[in-house]
Amino acid sequence: MAPRRTLVRWVVVAVSATLLGLWVLGGKSSVKLRQTQWQAIKAKDAKLDASYTADKPKQEAIVAAFKHAWSAYERDAMGDDEYHPIGHKGSNLSAAGGIGYAVIDAIDTMQIMGLTSEYQRARKWIAEKLTFDRDGKHNTFETTIRVLGGLLSAYHLSDEDPVFLERAVDLADRMLPAFNTKSGLPLPMVNLHKKQGVGEDYNANLISTAEATTLQLEFKYLSHLTDNEDYWRKAEKVMKVVKDAKIEFGLAPIFMNAETGDFTMSEIRLGSRGDSYYEYLLKQYLLTNRTEAVYEQMYQDTMDAIHSTLRHQGGLKWTLSPKQDHLVCFLAGSLMLGAARSRAFVEAVSVPPLASELSDAGKNDWNLGYELLETCIDTYDSPTGLSAEIVHFYVDGDGRDWKENRGKDWYVKGMEFLGTAPSYDARYILRPETVESLFIAFRLTGDHRYRDYGWKIFQSIEKHCKVESGGYASILDVMNVNTAKEDKMETFFLSETLKYLYLLFSDSSVLPLDQYVFNTEAHPFPIFHSGVRPLFS
Repeated sequence: MAPRRTLVRWVVVAVSATLLGLWVLGGKSSVKLRQTQWQAIKAKDAKLDASYTADKPKQEAIVAAFKHAWSAYERDAMGDDEYHPIGHKGSNLSAAGGIGYAVIDAIDTMQIMGLTSEYQRARKWIAEKLTFDRDGKHNTFETTIRVLGGLLSAYHLSDEDPVFLERAVDLADRMLPAFNTKSGLPLPMVNLHKKQGVGEDYNANLISTAEATTLQLEFKYLSHLTDNEDYWRKAEKVMKVVKDAKIEFGLAPIFMNAETGDFTMSEIRLGSRGDSYYEYLLKQYLLTNRTEAVYEQMYQDTMDAIHSTLRHQGGLKWTLSPKQDHLVCFLAGSLMLGAARSRAFVEAVSVPPLASELSDAGKNDWNLGYELLETCIDTYDSPTGLSAEIVHFYVDGDGRDWKENRGKDWYVKGMEFLGTAPSYDARYILRPETVESLFIAFRLTGDHRYRDYGWKIFQSIEKHCKVESGGYASILDVMNVNTAKEDKMETFFLSETLKYLYLLFSDSSVLPLDQYVFNTEAHPFPIFHSGVRPLFS
């Protein structure tokens, strides 16, 4: 018999019929809306306090962790794209040389944390040593969200230091040719020296949906800053192509053809290669102060499709592969934010939202985000206190011992083979998605449980990922307290994970969610009014 939970579990699962669904595990409780009974926070142990202040001691501990990581990188690998703390060395993403991934991805975290000396040294490197004139292939999506996004955020937070905008314009001008395809969809790679888009070796015209549709915040904000409408139009054309190619039930397969502008036969999923498409629909609407109604409609259509097409409670509608990527945990906070900003009857909802302030669709979205976050938090209840890259959920007939993981609903592939090399799924690579959603959920509810969860995650990172000589490393097996480390510190650890943890313990005046939109790499952009007329509706 399946493990039973009093709390309804929402999980994200892959579907063999090329869909990815949301499915409720355990329990029989109803999630149908009852207007008089609906509550934003359902936990009996909720600790609500909308007038919260900063928790300085915890912030100081998180700042100390950032300094421990940054000082090691600066000592061993300053200017390199990536850092390997165990080997005390850096590496670059192209044989032609680095383009400042690590420095630029981290610099706005320094600004937010008030690390003046570290910031000044990083700024000096960007001003004097950074070059984008590299004759090699760089990923269009990653370069946009990390490097272009990081430069634009640093420009804003520095009171418009021109060095950051100059570098951003140089980079963007080198990247624009990636959009020069028949359809207007960008190619997945770009040669910054040749200013030329480059296809993948295995399929020259293939690009993932997330990669094509997670460039818009950055290029639109740059257009706003420079009055260069070309940046805006290139990014916006992509969204028109996607809207025109939309499939019948409102969700997007994870691959497109950059030449034809069509979707290719591929899975639909909310995790890798699909995730940030859904994220940026909402964020494009919010970035221009909710003036571009087309993105609100596209966002609402996709959320409705998730409920009608991918949501499951109890029995199965399709043959499912019940798995959840850690990446999907971003969606929890996004759904709650979307409910408060796009599905509300009032301009500014209460903290937490009241039943009278949200539409029925808003309540549905909020419920889904709330329960998904509870599931994501539960996957951190592992021997190391960290969540695996991928977890699976028990289903009838799976042939597994459902008691093997302490009666949990979920397991990590390969955990039954004690003493053998862990599976790829078992890794924790310093990912930020759950703490991102904890930050958003806390800002929207004032429920201090979310701070408690975030602090436990931080303590587990300190215990299992910290390299004593400097830096933090991924671990190979979250189910083993004696796990080996992997010699890599992802740049998003400094850009996202520690930033969101720091902001979780800040007061609400620091980068408020009604004034800022965070790009998918946690670089904050101020909300602005656009004078550009939309190409489509």
